[in-house]
This record gives sequence, C-alpha cells and structure tokens, in this order.
Amino acid sequence: MPTERPLSPWHLPPDHPAQLFLTGPTPLFALSGDPRVSYCLYVPRGHSNTGEPSPLVVAVHGTHRNVGQVRDHFADFAEEHGCVVLAPLFPAGLTGPNDLDSYKFFTEPGFRPDLLLLDMIDEAARRWHIRTDRFHLYGFSGGGQFAHRFFYLHPDRLASLSVGAPGRTTLLDSRTPWWRGTADSTELFGAAPDTRAMAQAPVQLVIGEDDTRVEVWEGAEQPGSRMDRLGELRENWARHGIATQLDIVGGAGHSDLAVIPAVLSFLAEQIEASAGRPHTPATPQC
Repeated sequence: MPTERPLSPWHLPPDHPAQLFLTGPTPLFALSGDPRVSYCLYVPRGHSNTGEPSPLVVAVHGTHRNVGQVRDHFADFAEEHGCVVLAPLFPAGLTGPNDLDSYKFFTEPGFRPDLLLLDMIDEAARRWHIRTDRFHLYGFSGGGQFAHRFFYLHPDRLASLSVGAPGRTTLLDSRTPWWRGTADSTELFGAAPDTRAMAQAPVQLVIGEDDTRVEVWEGAEQPGSRMDRLGELRENWARHGIATQLDIVGGAGHSDLAVIPAVLSFLAEQIEASAGRPHTPATPQC
C-alpha cells in the first residue's frame, strides 16, 4: 500500500487554506510510528525549501503539558530568526493511569521519549526544510529534566542546550545508578555519557531568583530547592569540563514565562553562531 506524501507549504499555492496549518502555529500531528505521542510546530510564514535548511529549536513542556503555550512563546523569535520550533507532547497516563513523569526519566519499558523525539524531528523534516543533524533544545521544569537527560544520551545532536529549573536532576556519577547518577547508563541505554562531546555544546542553566521553595513531593527524593539542584548540577558538570552559562532572572519564581527572555537571548546567540559566526565556550566555573 503506497504511503501518502506529507504536504509541505511549497506544494500548495500561497492562498490555499491548508497553508494556515503548515505555516505559523500548526496543529498537533500524531507521530506516525507511535501515535501515543504528538508534536506541533511554529513555522515562519516565509519558510521555503530553497537555500540552507532552517535551524530547529525544540521546546519541551513541563508536567502541565501546556504544549501550545510553550510553542507560542517562540513565535515572534521564530519569525525574526528564521527558525522552526517543534514542541513535542508526551501525554500524561502513557505508562499507567497516574503517570506524570515517565517522559522525564526514559526508563519505562518500551517507552523511550528521547528516541521518539528524534523520530518526530525526522518526520517533520519530511514536510519542512529543517536542519536535523543538530538542533537547539530547551526545557523548563519537567522539560528541564527531559532536556538535561537527553543531553547525556545524545550530545552529538545538540547545537545548544537550555535547561530551566528542573525539579530533579541526574548527576554525572559513575557510582550511583540512574536516574540520580549515570553508573548503569550503558546497561540501560547502550552508551555512557560522552563528556567530551557534551563539553562542545553551549549550555545555559536558567532559573528565577525566587525559585527557592523546597517542594515536598520532590524534596523527599532529592534535598533542597530547584536553585540548590541547579547549582549542584552546574558544579558537577564543571568538574567534568562542561562549561555552563548560569542566568538567574531577578524577581522571578518558578515561571517559564519569566525566564523566556533570557532563553531567547541565549538561543539568538547560538543560532547566529551556528550560521557561521564562531562560538567561544565559557570557562567552566565551580
């Protein structure tokens, strides 16, 4: 049975009604290989199939899964910088009726959200003219958990990384098993973190100045606040030669909207660098 070709903006005349669904904010598309998950995009109005493929920014939702809102934070940025934004949706309840967190940890049998994201990118590239070898990854809160663990497993795929206020963190630690450490990552995922590759990626850690409350439901698993955990993660990465840019947003609590300006500033620099301007890594700091 023949496979239906996915329509692209350039397959249709500019005034065709379907253009409304292929440029600007798109609907959610079910991933063909696993329709349990889906993704939406923001595609600049002038997107075309000529010239270099557009840079890709992936923005991962938090526990509330407000995927459309997350995507829309980047709409003006996408138009200004000519990048495409992809926002995956990993619904709650995928691995059980009370599942909120499986997409953050990658350990549920038969569910590898990191690989599903890569499938989403490959699928999107069949419809839009986007760069797929390396992309910019951002996640806040639950999305920050996903983003930094994805970094451990696929550093070679990232043009840059922005991790916002994760509630639980995984440290580079060869004595402690996943998810608190990385001792058994080879057994679980087929590879240990490649710290040399990780050190090549520009990394931003971002958090609100007032994001210091200890969450009881998370504090039982890791002591301290989100600020404490982000600081510990930064020190851990610095000991392994991985430089990070730490942005603390004044007057902000645990708010993705509040940190977005800092994230967009970081991403603008990285997209310019990826377009040919040299990037100078920051000096690792403890």
